[in-house]
Order: sequence, then structure tokens, then C-alpha cells
Amino acid sequence: MMDDKDWVLFKKKLKAKTEIDLDLYKEPQMKRRIGNLVNRNSFNSYSEYFDHVCLDKDDFAAFIEYLTINVSEFFRTPDKFNMLETDIIPMLLKRSPKLNIWSAGCSIGAEPYSLAMIMKELTPGVRHRILASDLDIEILAKARKGVYLDNEIKSMSKDRINKYFKKTPDGKYAVDDDIKKCIEFKRHNLLKDPFEKGFDLILCRNVVIYFTEEAKDQLYAHFFEALKPGGILFVGATEAILNFRKLGYTSYKPFFYQRPLA
Repeated sequence: MMDDKDWVLFKKKLKAKTEIDLDLYKEPQMKRRIGNLVNRNSFNSYSEYFDHVCLDKDDFAAFIEYLTINVSEFFRTPDKFNMLETDIIPMLLKRSPKLNIWSAGCSIGAEPYSLAMIMKELTPGVRHRILASDLDIEILAKARKGVYLDNEIKSMSKDRINKYFKKTPDGKYAVDDDIKKCIEFKRHNLLKDPFEKGFDLILCRNVVIYFTEEAKDQLYAHFFEALKPGGILFVGATEAILNFRKLGYTSYKPFFYQRPLA
């Protein structure tokens, strides 16, 4: 039976195995999302389904990927990336010739690799730090590998595809080694682990969709402390921070929030 006791047991098992705390996520949405999996696979309860997927490494990896919503593509929402390239990053470079950038919740790696391409074009020969983190170990392995399908690079120009990718024998696209070397990948739980400090730019896009409002506020407060004065937080196109002033930010551009200089 998928009742409240079963849900509590499922959350306890999930947290013990993965450190994912579903109490920090919106309960109705997560129940519905996971319940779809339970029903689709003809199980009677959340905990029964969880016990089953734990028996197979590939099944468990697929479940965690589904749970953490790993959907991404290169230069996602191109108009915002254009603003990042033509306005935000040049502004930050005026203050610091070498930037410290964090792609938080990097999923398959498309976002940090997109950043690396921009930085290579804007500042040839300069080595910036680009940290890319995610909760999902399996998806980080895919990101490190850097091999993608057609639909994952659909927002890229042909020039960039030809410049930064090599076609594989099976028709996929492998990121150039020089771009891969620009990224530092790391497992990190945004709702649990300590945050580094001193970032010029943090990207956290399409990550917080199922977080509770309290968890979002806590996360954005941590990002604020992680930014340098004058640093920028870039969020997803459906994730405007309505209480940004209360959290200490100013609005630099739509979906770009700045930690004040003083």
C-alpha cells in the first residue's frame, strides 16, 4: 500500500543509501513522480519498488537519474547564454582576469562545457577555474566522458560543433580534450554539503524545481555567501527569485542576481 507509513519508510531508505533527503523536496510532486514509477512497474508500495531497484546497479542508476531530473543540453536557452557571453562575463573579467566559476547541478556536463567554450573564445590562453558538481555519481561519469547525442547539442552553432567536437564511429559527438581539461568535476549535495567560497559566477539552472521554498531560500543564501562581492548567480528561466532582496541580492538582469560590492 502506498500510504503515509510507506512513504516515510521509502524516504528513510533512500536517505540512508543516497543522502537524498526528500523532506527538502515538494512532497505532492515527488510522490506523484515516484508513484508513476511504482505503478508503471506493477509494485504495491514505494518501499517495495525501492528494494527492487537496489538489487540491480543499472536499475538503481536509472532510478536516481529519473529522481534527480538530469535533463540538459549545450547552451540551453541560447538568449540567456548570449547575455552571459556578451554582458555578464565581460563585466566580471573587468574585475578579475581569471574567473572562479561553479556549475551547480551540472547534470550531463553540457553547461560547464558550454562555459569552457565561451571562456576559451573570450580569453584565449587564460586558464579559468570551472567547477562542475552534481549529486548523481552515474551522471557525473557521463559528464566526464563528454560524449553526446544530436539532441543534446541542438542549440549550438555548426561552427562550435565543428570546432569543439569530434564525431564518433557510432554517430555521437565527443568533446575535444582541451575543453574537457578545463572542467573540475565533483560530487556535491546542494542540500547537505559545505559550499566553497570565492566564486565570481555560479550557475544553478533547472535544479530547484521540486525543492521546497524553505530549501530554495537556504540554497540561495548559501550561494550568496559563496559569491565574491559583485559576483553573479545565474538561475533557470522558470526559477526567478522573487525574494532576492530579502536574501541580499540585487537584480542585475532577468535571472541574473548579483551579490552587492559593498
